[in-house]
Amino acid sequence: MSNDIWKRDEIDSPCKQICVLHPVERICAGCYRTVDEIARWSRMTPTERASVMAALPGRAPQLNRRRGGRSARLKR
Repeated sequence: MSNDIWKRDEIDSPCKQICVLHPVERICAGCYRTVDEIARWSRMTPTERASVMAALPGRAPQLNRRRGGRSARLKR
């Protein structure tokens, strides 16, 4: 029996089920997509999805930067 009926050519969602939106960058801390990209994902073309997927690794460093904490308080 063939499972061809379950095969899909579309790009899977990068969702990691860690849905936390960074308050400044407006990027999900789990998958690195923007709110707009998350909302539009199911309606995107495969080309649009591939473009978003290619951009995601470059967004990770935006969320790794420290914006304060103890060291920022000590500088005051």
